[in-house]
Amino acid sequence: MSKRLLWLMLLTFVSVATLRAQERVITGTLKDATTQEGVPGVNVLVQGTTTGTITDIDGKYSLPVPADATMLVYSAIGYETQTVEIGNRTSIDLAMKESIEQLSEVVVTAFGIEREKKALGYTVQEIDGKAFAEAKQASVVNNLSGRIAGVQVNSNGGPGSGSQIVIRGFSSVGGNNQPLVVIDGVPMENAKDPLSADDNRFGGGLSEINPDNIANVSVLKGPNAAALYGSRAANGVILVTTKNGARTKGIGVDLSASMSFENPLVKPDFQDIYGGGSGYRTWYADGWSGTVDGYKGTSGTDESWGSPMDGRPVRQWWTGTETTPLLPMPDNWEQHWRTGVTQTYNAGISAGGEKGSFRLGIGSFNQTGIMDFNDFHRYNFRFNSNYDVTDKLKASISAEYIKSGSDNRSYQSSQNFIWHHRQTDYDKLRNWRDYVDVHIQRPGDDLPPNWQHTYFTNPYFLQEMLPYGNEKDRMLGNLALTYQFTPWLSLMARSGTDVWSDSRTNIINFERTKGGTFTPGAFSEEMVRRQETNSDVILTFDKTIQDAFSVRAQLGAVNRRNTDKTVFSQVNQLVIDGIYSLNNNRNPNTDRSYKGEKVVNSVFGAATLGWRNALFLDLTARNDWSSTLPAANRSFFYPSASLSAVLTDLLPISSPLLSFAKVRGSWAQVGSDTEPYNLRATYQASSPWNGSVPAFYESNTIFNPNLKPEITTGVELGIDLRFLNGRLGLDVTHYNQTTRDQILAVSISQASGYASRYLNAGEITNKGWEVMISGTPVKTATGFTWDVALNWSRNRNQVVELADGLTNYVLWTERGVSSEARVGQSYGSLYGIAYARTDDGQIIFENGLPTTNPTLQVIGNITPKWLGGLNNTFTYKGISLSALIDTRWGGDIFDMGSSLMRNDGIVEETAVGREEGVIGLGVMNVGSAESPVYVPNTVVADATTFYKRYSGRQYHEAGVFDASYIKLRQASLSYQLPSSLFEHIFIKSARISAVGRNLAILYRRTPHIDPEVDEKGGNRQGYTYGTLPSSRSIGFNVNLSF
Repeated sequence: MSKRLLWLMLLTFVSVATLRAQERVITGTLKDATTQEGVPGVNVLVQGTTTGTITDIDGKYSLPVPADATMLVYSAIGYETQTVEIGNRTSIDLAMKESIEQLSEVVVTAFGIEREKKALGYTVQEIDGKAFAEAKQASVVNNLSGRIAGVQVNSNGGPGSGSQIVIRGFSSVGGNNQPLVVIDGVPMENAKDPLSADDNRFGGGLSEINPDNIANVSVLKGPNAAALYGSRAANGVILVTTKNGARTKGIGVDLSASMSFENPLVKPDFQDIYGGGSGYRTWYADGWSGTVDGYKGTSGTDESWGSPMDGRPVRQWWTGTETTPLLPMPDNWEQHWRTGVTQTYNAGISAGGEKGSFRLGIGSFNQTGIMDFNDFHRYNFRFNSNYDVTDKLKASISAEYIKSGSDNRSYQSSQNFIWHHRQTDYDKLRNWRDYVDVHIQRPGDDLPPNWQHTYFTNPYFLQEMLPYGNEKDRMLGNLALTYQFTPWLSLMARSGTDVWSDSRTNIINFERTKGGTFTPGAFSEEMVRRQETNSDVILTFDKTIQDAFSVRAQLGAVNRRNTDKTVFSQVNQLVIDGIYSLNNNRNPNTDRSYKGEKVVNSVFGAATLGWRNALFLDLTARNDWSSTLPAANRSFFYPSASLSAVLTDLLPISSPLLSFAKVRGSWAQVGSDTEPYNLRATYQASSPWNGSVPAFYESNTIFNPNLKPEITTGVELGIDLRFLNGRLGLDVTHYNQTTRDQILAVSISQASGYASRYLNAGEITNKGWEVMISGTPVKTATGFTWDVALNWSRNRNQVVELADGLTNYVLWTERGVSSEARVGQSYGSLYGIAYARTDDGQIIFENGLPTTNPTLQVIGNITPKWLGGLNNTFTYKGISLSALIDTRWGGDIFDMGSSLMRNDGIVEETAVGREEGVIGLGVMNVGSAESPVYVPNTVVADATTFYKRYSGRQYHEAGVFDASYIKLRQASLSYQLPSSLFEHIFIKSARISAVGRNLAILYRRTPHIDPEVDEKGGNRQGYTYGTLPSSRSIGFNVNLSF
């Protein structure tokens, strides 16, 4: 496949390079009729051909045209289209008038089809590629936060790590809730490895897209907009369209370079008064024994309930026989993190002519994380081209090779820093090799040197000496041929593939812990390879009948093939440390492998009926045959219908206030299958018996040979209004989605000999509202413009039912807390130990300490109440200033990290009452258990015991926090240099900008952390335990065009 793509690329390149020369060149400047400022991005097209160009930032253009050309067409979103006779002129200047209704707005929909937005009966939101190119985010997903209504994004912050995206709430209990990703018509695998222990560590497909190659991104929400894409579109579709060359003579070159600097966004609020110890005056000379041996001193515990850090002389882990003053290190947390640096460099080369065009994009992305020895790199090579082979046959090709990886992914993030005493010197931990002599003064002492060895290894040793790296190669290719039988009938044949392989290596160096316990080194290798190939044929009929009626109909067939192979091998104990080979094994290796294959065949039909370009009826139908379902159920059919009516065109509405009004409605179904091998039991390889005899075991899951597809049904209603000649827009959507027959692996009695069984069960509903407001409050004749875009969404999710006799489905369990899908509640209810409370909600105390409810209770829910975003852009001539506010309101998170920091006394709230004790806020019962009488609590409790009770380690409710936030997600300032500076040199345009991402949290309810961090990812959100902190980045971009 790769050789064929390379030959096609070469053929297209040569063909485009030899396009015939044009006879003359038309130049000109297009200005806004009101402001007299140049209008960038106007399409200038030779009528009846595909020859054209677009205006630059100053509204200027230059277009070679054939000698027989007679008319030019000028069009742009928000402006009236003008057709102008060329005559004998070589220069044409125009004043562009604003379009009252802006009906020419075009968006990309299913299968990459461009349609007028007014004709759609469902919601599609689009983001211009400039937003992604300016932000320079490693993952395209992160740039959707705050920009698209109903979209929730979670990220764990590590370089190259994955981000989770959910559109309109969770719809599947045990399956995938992420949308389908399609790049230039090629579905891109964005799921996680089922054998990996970390869903987020190795990222996904969206983290490998070069943002500089993006022309635009369309988000199709729910089944209504995405029904034609089939079984994977129930959660929506993210359509990425990449840049292509323009059909103009000459070669264009675009260069960009950027550099940004990252630092942690949120610092925990530490206390710097009390040092390490398990009692107020505790300080041992040597660990647990308390016996002074003259060599080493520690506090004897990992907790910080010790003596005041007042300068008293103590022996510390790095001083040997010497003493040093016990003083706080208030900046030790900052010492741990370094300034991360991200560098990106991109080059784009494009050319074209009357018959075709091409673009070659090359990109380099290199990032060093905020943690030592943590990095990520990515290199992208993309080629896009189109060519008119004949007047009727057109060809297009896109191909991209991506090389990405890391020498060391983040290891255990900041968990090992949660317990550190406030007197801990992180610089000495980082330079642990300098203190080896101190730690080997007696036999059996610990290596590597560390502040405390009972629970933890030196964190810098972990990051440096336990590298977990990977190298990934990915190839995406797409070839399409379109034959135009008549002006209204065409046939397209297309085939595309996405294939990648990822080689992962994990090294564990030896260490000797306290007491001489030796931990030998280990080593593992994992190879993951996946491929998806889609081939489709689409016949399109598109004709206008008697000016009033239009018909667009499509009939197509799709073949999809997926292969998945994973091979893993681990050496549990190395014979010779430092030699990392699978043959250097003391014991038999631990091996496992997986191979999966899947085929889905589909046929579909779609029809759009239009009347007077104002009333549109869309009908679709699709049938899939999936190899992962049993023969009796593998065929499933799902239809959709939508209606769009432009009221201002259908009714005699003439108002200076209301310039455009459209109502829309849709109903759709989408079926969804399952993964391979869920129908019948298979045997899996186990460790060899007696060291050499091959062994296999049967799965502890009962598989189901009668599985049916999941079915998601969606209803959507909406209205789109424009006021004041398009200066103000309002779009409101209401949706109701239901997913039935969920495919679940539910737990069963252990007495059966199995742990779970697959079945069709469960129903989840998502109901919600989305509101989008856009406007231009200020637009002056001097060129100053203020644009505003506001979005708000609210989703209400409910688990309606599960299997017979089953009331809850556990999504994850951590430290005694579980996240569950429970009947009658929202997806992601958190269950755990809660405080005992009175009927009016006051905590009940006993002996000065809070008491607990005897049964597990609902202590939170991960689902936010609403999401919102506000983007303001101010422009004046070549200067642009923008700011994006991103809001998530409601939803909870179980923060084990903050809980343990409270338990161990290192955060500021635990410094209160160390000497005098603490009186908790609540009530105590002075009556009897049968007849309680509650009065305010007045009993003083020991601070150590009290704060341990206010820790999620013991009482889970204390570790659950409201995850609401308001963030300044992005701010940018850019300047487009005047083109007059480059009139006599080869530079066409230049732009410089400063961009900040994740700049500030304006409001939050979580102590010590950014509430957006995501430890688990996927369907296991709502938990964090010392996760790598999110970063604030500030950077600078330079863009040049030639």
